[in-house]
Amino acid sequence: MEADERKPVLVVATLSSFLTPFMSSALNVALPQMGREFSADGVTLGWVASSYLLVAAMFLVPLGKIADLKGRRRIFMLGTWIFAATSLSLVFAPSAAAAIALRAVQGFGGAMVFGTGVALLSSVYPARELGRALGINVAAVYSGLSVGPFVGGFLTEQFGWRSIFAVTAILAVATALATTWKLKGGWASASEEKFDLRGSLLFSAAVAALIYGFSCLPAPRGFWLAGAGLLGLAVFVHWEARVRHPVLDLALFRNNPVFAFSSLAALLHYGATWAVGFLLSLYLQFVKGLSPQETGLVLVSQPLMMAVFSPLSGALSDRIEPRIVASLGMGLTCVGLFALASAGAQTSLALIVAALVVLGFGFALFSSPNANAIMSSVDKRLHGVASGALGTVRVFGQTLSMGISMSLIAVFIGRVEITSDHGAALIGTVRAAFLIFGALCLAGVFASLARGKLR
Repeated sequence: MEADERKPVLVVATLSSFLTPFMSSALNVALPQMGREFSADGVTLGWVASSYLLVAAMFLVPLGKIADLKGRRRIFMLGTWIFAATSLSLVFAPSAAAAIALRAVQGFGGAMVFGTGVALLSSVYPARELGRALGINVAAVYSGLSVGPFVGGFLTEQFGWRSIFAVTAILAVATALATTWKLKGGWASASEEKFDLRGSLLFSAAVAALIYGFSCLPAPRGFWLAGAGLLGLAVFVHWEARVRHPVLDLALFRNNPVFAFSSLAALLHYGATWAVGFLLSLYLQFVKGLSPQETGLVLVSQPLMMAVFSPLSGALSDRIEPRIVASLGMGLTCVGLFALASAGAQTSLALIVAALVVLGFGFALFSSPNANAIMSSVDKRLHGVASGALGTVRVFGQTLSMGISMSLIAVFIGRVEITSDHGAALIGTVRAAFLIFGALCLAGVFASLARGKLR
């Protein structure tokens, strides 16, 4: 593959990788203002963020398989246009329910993009250069996370929360146009296989029940739905072991310890870190009394470290065993999370920023090497499925993180509109959440070390 064919793929993959984290981190800062406009409680605000993740988790694996069958460019391009259209529609959302519904549709488009983005890169870059390309791609994710809080805080304070979706729509249209015009290849690596529709429907339904049920805890229906989801996943595993062309090749997990434990590490790491911005946005505005713009300036410290050091860690993992770099990163993330668990009404902003810096550096050391280990451990023919599986465990982790946060909000605060009067209860929520997140991340260190050597 010539270098001039790699560059367009890297450009559009980088642009798309910037968009979702930019919008998500900007939206975290804007949620309190959205809650006041719609008189929405904390759990409802959590669903504005989580509906995207729920739908993305449902469809990442099936869409990754479809991309292998029909061509990764085609699925990626359609996803960018869906993402752009829903971003524009969210500017005019009349209610919290409408915003949640539109975010769900946006999650379907996001699944098309992120179920194929890493696979596109691994399709055109040789193994010796893949770590560097993934490092650039991950740096785009963290650049979006870095810019999001600052820009989101400024836009929210000056123009209102709807302006965030307007800016996102402009960027999304530019990405969709670049994808349509610049990508020429098809990259269908398994076009001779048939699509497992029954397995895909079973997987999506089971994931939806599991994630939605978990978010409803501790209510009784939450246990029933989560149990049904786990049962559905067990049936899915049984079906996939029998079907000729499975939507998810379970041999990836059974016979490939590097892939299996790297995926588990990613699940635990994202489960421990994704809700940090959501919780700290509430804490900084309702407990510390910061404005949205000031909150964004504090939150930017974590993703800024991630953006700066991710390309370096990705390139490092091309030369040093990825499990060493990734495990060290997870250990540093634990330190940052346990430091945040001490947050209270009198905690200095300097301590919050220092903890976020440590957390961000640890995240940077983990993410690129872990993605490199996952994609380098499978055959190129399965890169679409592997990319979809990586995206799914990442979204599972993100949804787990938000589910823990919403459950704790329901327990400590209840389903009421959050105000500064709930400061003490919010501190209890934040402390409990970060203790749980720190424990998850500590378990992830052992999973990361257990993966074995890639090279």
